[in-house]
Amino acid sequence: MPSALDTPQGAAELAESLLPPLGNRWLHTQAVANRAREASAAVSGADRDLLVAAAWLHDIGYAPELRDTGFHPLDGARHLESLGAPARLVRLVAHHSGAVYEAEQRGLSAELAVYEREDSPVLDALIFADMTTGPAGQSFDFDVRIDEILVRYEPGSEVHNAISKARPYLRGAVERTRDRMAHHPM
Repeated sequence: MPSALDTPQGAAELAESLLPPLGNRWLHTQAVANRAREASAAVSGADRDLLVAAAWLHDIGYAPELRDTGFHPLDGARHLESLGAPARLVRLVAHHSGAVYEAEQRGLSAELAVYEREDSPVLDALIFADMTTGPAGQSFDFDVRIDEILVRYEPGSEVHNAISKARPYLRGAVERTRDRMAHHPM
């Protein structure tokens, strides 16, 4: 039986049961979890395991067997909810990396709004981990990562439009996390 989903071990086990066939997505996920560990100084001690667990699970909605809406934050959150995952973990996955901007582009704002977004150091650090990690696990500067996404997705596509609009919000989360890490080294 897997460990609790809001622990790094339990989250890693679930991610490993779904993502390895997706190749680069699995490499990205592992690197995001490592980056979240590095960024854990930016959150309270009580939230560090939750941050790393959310990093492991942030992209599980890409797994073909979980695909429902085609919007991975929402599909991942719904799956976690169906497994009885803690509500806070579900909400972090639902709202990772400016999901609200893409939900708007996809006409899924009402569905995403079921999961309340927390504006917190934990969400900021999750965004930091995702937005400084490339699609195959590379360590990227924030602007390089955003530009890589904008090149990968065609102008006018939902993802391209969403990331373009979300860029200032995402940059703020990354900067706040860097500041917190600098003031609270581990």
